[in-house]
Amino acid sequence: MLSSHNPDHPANDVPAGPTLDDLIERVHHLRDDLDAVRLAEAAAGTGHGIRHAVWAMAAHRLDEATDQLAQLAGPEPPGRASLGMRVGSAEWNLMTDDVSWSDELFSIFGRDVDEGPLTLDQLPSWLPDEDQPALTAAVTGCLVDGRPVDCEFRVRRPDGSLRAVRMAGEPVLDDRGGTVAMWAVIRDVSELRDSALAAVRASVAERPRAPVGAAHGVVIDLEESALAPWLGSPEAGRVRGRPGSLELAARFLPAQPGTPMSGKWYDALELPDGDCVLSVGDLSGRGPAAVAGTATALGAIRGIALTGAGPGALLAHLNQLLDGGVHPVLVSALCCRWEPVGGLLTWAQAGHPAPLLCRGSTGWALPRPAGPLLGAVTDAGYAERTDLLVPGDVLVLHTDGLFSDIPPDGRTGHGGEPRLIGLAPRLAAATSARECLRVVVDACGETGRTDDACVLVARVRSS
Repeated sequence: MLSSHNPDHPANDVPAGPTLDDLIERVHHLRDDLDAVRLAEAAAGTGHGIRHAVWAMAAHRLDEATDQLAQLAGPEPPGRASLGMRVGSAEWNLMTDDVSWSDELFSIFGRDVDEGPLTLDQLPSWLPDEDQPALTAAVTGCLVDGRPVDCEFRVRRPDGSLRAVRMAGEPVLDDRGGTVAMWAVIRDVSELRDSALAAVRASVAERPRAPVGAAHGVVIDLEESALAPWLGSPEAGRVRGRPGSLELAARFLPAQPGTPMSGKWYDALELPDGDCVLSVGDLSGRGPAAVAGTATALGAIRGIALTGAGPGALLAHLNQLLDGGVHPVLVSALCCRWEPVGGLLTWAQAGHPAPLLCRGSTGWALPRPAGPLLGAVTDAGYAERTDLLVPGDVLVLHTDGLFSDIPPDGRTGHGGEPRLIGLAPRLAAATSARECLRVVVDACGETGRTDDACVLVARVRSS
């Protein structure tokens, strides 16, 4: 043994190297520094496009390094190590054809690291035939239309076993809005799905089957879904007041009959100081588990909002709650705080479509501040943006799936849904939020829909 404690071998002049605890502490500090620089860049308006995705990926790599060093330091608390082994990350570069997989992803797929990661062309061949269309549609929507990725499928491993996984991610865009890469976080949710299925079967066996009429015209089959969280939301036009106050109208648009309910929601909460918090979002999955998870997330949003936290801090706290949970879940969300005094709208988003603002005969999607999907990146930061609204302005918040098909003449990604923007003259000319809501619903359709959607219209009163 060569050390200063062995009298047969004098000590070297080389100073002692860092301990394992020192390395872990350094990685923690580096992660904190990364968040600080990323938030400062986002606040300066330079953290968009490809830089945002690269920052998120770098943060995820540091989190992986922290977990790996912690495993060397000693055994993790029960459940934590197994959860870490069920999460992997990937990036596919369209410009260079390079593919990067984390070691955890190779483990999830049961693939040898020496065989290399799968390309996007190879990926579907690892899925059962019936699962391939969902993956293809999600990847196409990301690469062609700039949409966030959020889908679930099964992976057939080389040993013949099937693993249920959920993939969530975003396109990496260049300065001109073109997609140059796709990054994703992939979680193994096999055990979660097995336990959820058992719970659903037990619940259905005990629950009577009866339709229930909802306040917003939604008919829910109790065998398929728990009570939806938006049923307690305010009625259209409930908020009344003088010019400059906010008038609301909202609607849940269900998919065609027989489709399990999704985890999409809208909500409005009036705060004690007179401000108003608006939110829309989409929790991954379908059926009772998704609806129950949405109710939990919505309750957390309301509770955090009542503490006075701004939209960015609210989403950061919610991300910590989701990331620290036993079961992995991914959520896209948009949260706004309206201040009647001054007409200020402060908002933040987590992998969600931006609000549409209509003023005069013009409509546009507000530039999105930086923010990854909730539950995708540990300790993620969520930047805020503040916009000044004036009487007559109409704000439209919505989830994905508002229009069931993809328009042939344009992208539907973060630049805004072109058909919704095309409604701007009619929305601006409407005399109430209820009338604005009817314009949107008539345009996107109420029947024969392939996906659920939520839309919330906020109109600043002019009289």
